[in-house]
Amino acid sequence: MTVEAGARQEERVAGRVWTVRLDPYGRPSAGTVRLSCSRPACADQRFPDGAAAGRKAAVGHVNTHLARIRAGGGPRGEAWCACRAADCAWHTPDPDAGRRGGARPVTGAVRCGGPVVLTVYADRTGRLWRIAEMCARCAAAIPDCRALDTALPPARQGQAASGAAAEPEPTDSTARAVDSVAALFSDHHPSPVGGTSSSPATGPTPVPRARAATLGEASGRGKQWGKIAQRTVPHDLQPDALRVELIELGDAFRAYQQRTEPDPALLAELHERKARAFALWADVSGDGSLRDEARRAEKAAETTREMQNNRVGRIIGNTGNGDEPVVQRLLTQKQSVHARSVLEYVEAHAPHPEAEVRLAVLMLTLRAARAGTGNVTGQDLTGWLQGDAEHVLDQLVAADWLRLPGTVADALASQPESPTAITVPALLPERPRPFAFGKTTRSKLSGWAQKAVGDRKLRKKKLGATTRLLAVYTAAHTSPDGRLGRPEDDGLPLNEPATFCTLLPHQVAEHVELLVAADWLAEADTTGGRLRGHLAERVLPLGGLL
Repeated sequence: MTVEAGARQEERVAGRVWTVRLDPYGRPSAGTVRLSCSRPACADQRFPDGAAAGRKAAVGHVNTHLARIRAGGGPRGEAWCACRAADCAWHTPDPDAGRRGGARPVTGAVRCGGPVVLTVYADRTGRLWRIAEMCARCAAAIPDCRALDTALPPARQGQAASGAAAEPEPTDSTARAVDSVAALFSDHHPSPVGGTSSSPATGPTPVPRARAATLGEASGRGKQWGKIAQRTVPHDLQPDALRVELIELGDAFRAYQQRTEPDPALLAELHERKARAFALWADVSGDGSLRDEARRAEKAAETTREMQNNRVGRIIGNTGNGDEPVVQRLLTQKQSVHARSVLEYVEAHAPHPEAEVRLAVLMLTLRAARAGTGNVTGQDLTGWLQGDAEHVLDQLVAADWLRLPGTVADALASQPESPTAITVPALLPERPRPFAFGKTTRSKLSGWAQKAVGDRKLRKKKLGATTRLLAVYTAAHTSPDGRLGRPEDDGLPLNEPATFCTLLPHQVAEHVELLVAADWLAEADTTGGRLRGHLAERVLPLGGLL
């Protein structure tokens, strides 16, 4: 007896479904997975050893259920197709339609047919296994679905089972004695149970072969179709390894989006694979837009790697031997580049060469960098400039570099609840913009400079504006390991920090000694026209990452 589309569901029993799932459990970094089964009698299991152990246990659990079903008489010929009961959602034309909110096929438009078969389905990501009784046509239409056994027609099934009541779930001792059912999964892991079998007594009704374009069963090539980056991977794309890689990448990106916590290292690896795959796809197809997508993926991988370096607090360019300092950086590498661009701007545009003026210009520029306006308080100004605040502000206002809504005295008396609104005309939007960073980076840079200039040990030593400028300059020009200058260079040319701090080269050594005494620099040397040194461990987070 075949399952006809017009048959009434109330005349049949519902097709049985067993669903086994593998999900993360607890914190993703712990690597623990949970195995759950839709059967109430099956308790959840947890595997701290990771997904590989969980998948092995899941395959064993599925085969245990298959053995029990086989011992209980196999699939039932009078069962209603379980796929049809789910509105045939298991073989929708577009696997992503449900996730995008697309409509499922109309029930009346789905034509079930063929004998009832026992099927097993395993998704390619190794997270879901499903055993179901369904019609042969639905089984053939579901990707990665295998028909293991075919039900007898109901009349013959009744004869074969006369005098014996078939139990859907036999005891564990009976299950262990059965070893005639094997499942073949899409991840190609062998089943612990050997052999395949069809129903006893009489030969089964032939099961339609799965569509090769969907299942690829004969060739073993897996899924022929997929999506990545809103592009459909052609089913006939060559080479075949590229098609498989693109499909798997699309699945991997969608799986990543379901994670409860981000993993920048994993995401960077996916972007790198995508860049390589799209570059090859562009070569074989001649589509220039694919090459653009590959370049975007390369950039995304680079940015994500940088995010990971800042997230875990390790230096960039580490050797991976575990000996590198673990530092929670205040600025990213790109933000450090912007910080150095601000220092160059201050050196070129400060209206007076005095160190006190340059220090004020630096801090006020960072407050007004985006819109030409910003807020300061009297506490800010006196903290930066100490007893020189009034004189420096008078100079900036007289040079029209700074505009205040009132007098300098009013600005120095302003409180945090009513700060002074400053205007820097050279940074107003109608002027050419000297900086390319956004408001978030501006805020980060301002906080970075404030931490450097307002360092507690520098304040305790009552170091002047010149020494503070040198502190800011050294912090902005360090390698990832905290040494001054780039890794391949021998420190910094002595004339560069001297020019920024309005000093002569031979005067730099005096201020370097003050920074060493204040535990800003762990060591320093100014011989041979070079400034060599190393940031103290306490200020490594302020390092600028050359």
